[in-house]
Amino acid sequence: DQLAAIGVAPERVTFLALSHAHWDHTGNVYQFTHATWLARRAERDAMFAQPPLALSRPADFAGLEGAKTVLLTDDEYDVFGDGTVIIKSAPGHTPGHQVLYVRLAHSGGILLGGDLYHFPEQLQLGTVPAFDYDTTATRASRVAVAAYLKKVGGQMWVQHDFAANQALRKSPLFYE
Repeated sequence: DQLAAIGVAPERVTFLALSHAHWDHTGNVYQFTHATWLARRAERDAMFAQPPLALSRPADFAGLEGAKTVLLTDDEYDVFGDGTVIIKSAPGHTPGHQVLYVRLAHSGGILLGGDLYHFPEQLQLGTVPAFDYDTTATRASRVAVAAYLKKVGGQMWVQHDFAANQALRKSPLFYE
């Protein structure tokens, strides 16, 4: 519905990247199986393993297994080659969890943290959910992402921060 509100059909989307494969991050993915999927091998393998990754809903990403896929091997992947959209490895929550950094001309750098943090309080307290795939890797990813943000500048958006998300612009509004 949000894409339709801005006049974009799902077929126009050329790239797809997921922070990870948990059900609350994969809704409607099946509509984008024509796009080039940018994924970490560890996450892809976990998604299609038997049994599938815990907390995933394979029907959400049905058809993605056969989609054109670029397996990301570098810590940072520059999607367009100009530094405006970077996918950064951040394993721990799941085997191939990743975050997305977007550098906008007017709003500056924004890092969409996936589930690197679930709540803003975790930024200060340093707590890691016991259900993370690898809590040691989560802690290391948090250190690496904090260093990356310090280097490039920007703010982290915690995806499950309900209060902050209420204040964010939603489609068809946008950030520049």
